[in-house]
Amino acid sequence: MIEQVLPAALNEWFDRSKAAPHVVLDVREPWEVQTASVKPKGFTLLPIPMNEVPSRLGELDTDARIACLCHHGSRSQHVAAFLVRHGYEAVANVAGGIDAWSLQRDTSVPRY
Repeated sequence: MIEQVLPAALNEWFDRSKAAPHVVLDVREPWEVQTASVKPKGFTLLPIPMNEVPSRLGELDTDARIACLCHHGSRSQHVAAFLVRHGYEAVANVAGGIDAWSLQRDTSVPRY
């Protein structure tokens, strides 16, 4: 089962392993990222559209803690499950996606 992490609790999830790189994998389409994006603070933001993840796995460190993000959490859930099936161990889904991020973590992020 993929761990669900609320945007407000993301730092705590990352802090469980300070040694590993911390990555928010934004799997939304480029136009969505242009519409609303998170500001990386204490993590690396890596935008890779969902359909490109399989061909771009080499860009993801298998030792990283990866929190997958989309609009509401459905696409990112699928990507998180895909990553786990391919040997990534520290993977979570950002519950509620960027919409919840805007409500819980950073109100300056536009909702769409």
